[in-house]
Amino acid sequence: MTWEVVIGLETHAQLQTKSKIFSGASVAFGAEPNRQACAVDIALPGVLPVLNREAVVCAIRFGLAVGAEIAPRSIFARKNYFYPDLPKGYQISQFETPVVLGGGLTIHVGEHEKFVHLTRAHLEEDAGKSLHEDFHGKTGIDLNRAGTPLLEIVTEPDMCSSAEAVAYAKALHSLVTWIGICDGNMQEGSFRCDANVSVRRPGAPLGTRREIKNLNSFRFLQQAIDYEIQWQINEIEEGRKIQQATVLFDPDTGETRSMRSKEDAHDYRYFPDPDLLPLEIRPEWIAEVKAGMPELPQALQHRFQSAYGLSAYDSATLAATRDTASYYENTVLAAGSANAKLCANWVMGEVSARVNRDGLDIAAIPLAPPLLAGMVQRVADGTLSSKLAKEVFEALWNGEGKDADAIIEARGLKQVSDASAIEPLIDEVLAANQKSVEEFRAGKDKAFNALVGQIMKASKGKANPQQVNDLLRKKLSG
Repeated sequence: MTWEVVIGLETHAQLQTKSKIFSGASVAFGAEPNRQACAVDIALPGVLPVLNREAVVCAIRFGLAVGAEIAPRSIFARKNYFYPDLPKGYQISQFETPVVLGGGLTIHVGEHEKFVHLTRAHLEEDAGKSLHEDFHGKTGIDLNRAGTPLLEIVTEPDMCSSAEAVAYAKALHSLVTWIGICDGNMQEGSFRCDANVSVRRPGAPLGTRREIKNLNSFRFLQQAIDYEIQWQINEIEEGRKIQQATVLFDPDTGETRSMRSKEDAHDYRYFPDPDLLPLEIRPEWIAEVKAGMPELPQALQHRFQSAYGLSAYDSATLAATRDTASYYENTVLAAGSANAKLCANWVMGEVSARVNRDGLDIAAIPLAPPLLAGMVQRVADGTLSSKLAKEVFEALWNGEGKDADAIIEARGLKQVSDASAIEPLIDEVLAANQKSVEEFRAGKDKAFNALVGQIMKASKGKANPQQVNDLLRKKLSG
């Protein structure tokens, strides 16, 4: 029987500020427990919160990036609940009037394009952290995270598969890191998702949703949603009703399990925080932030296609991160726009492979764009074959020469394009491989490739492959 899946995501992006949202305490990761929790964070009597201006700037940047409305006036509220790691007994958040309203993101799943609408994005503080390991059955409380600035980004229930949810999460992750408001470190909890999942019969009203909390990897997000979908379908088909609940995903078992019944807004008894004035954002402030915004990924992709003649796939790959796009464009500027496609091939190929192999950030790799560009130019003008270029690339990566020309000269790697030097090698190979010659003339194309391989081997990889192909075909046809 057919089922429809309905998914909405709530994402908490930790904002890249130096201090917390309502205090001057540090937000640096990795400190000893409770060393970065000041009087405001632990709610000592008489302390007052003061809003961090940079957190507001981050919210404005996000609103501009997703085409949303930035509220001229928004209000902070107290969200009341009682957990051991919430020292005030409430969380300062935004409810009825958030700072960002609407907007959306375009996602791609295979060839399918979809626009995911955003409901809102609001500023709030993080809670502390409960630690259950190594406490002999007790729970430890670390309040270092308490007061860390978050932007909670909420979608409409627009997604209908785990693949769409992951595509959206990846697009959002790319965007918030691109505009510099979040470092995107999922292992450290800087970017984490809650997934609201429900199922229904086609055309029926929305089903009862269950919220999967704190998913900190794209793989876990997909696994958790897929399991939850099947679990809900099984429950309904066996005659049971879905109860609204908050659930956790166990990556060891691949299953979700109920944590508590799901609260609604009235359960939190929201009311305006009396210690914080309304947040007013004037048009001049928005204009100031807009002036400092980087070129956004989608606009950059379109520019790469129009200016450099790249495909949509190549443009999207190169614009996956801001650092990759910058590295590529600086390489093209040094190599010349006529070599843009060749530059793209090397950045997406060898450079990307080395970055992944060595676990590096592309902004910190040892091969500067002008060095790669110099090598690309020698490939383009025929000085280097693709095979010899890989040897030069290796030497450049390891810092074994000041530039491509110096390495080519020192190692004698210049490609041989002189027909008078290549023809004797072809004659020798043909004389020694008569069987392959006969097989080629009998219609076996693999024999031709075998002969080319022998000729390239005889030239120690220096012969121009295209000339080898042309001269060999000429001799064989003769």
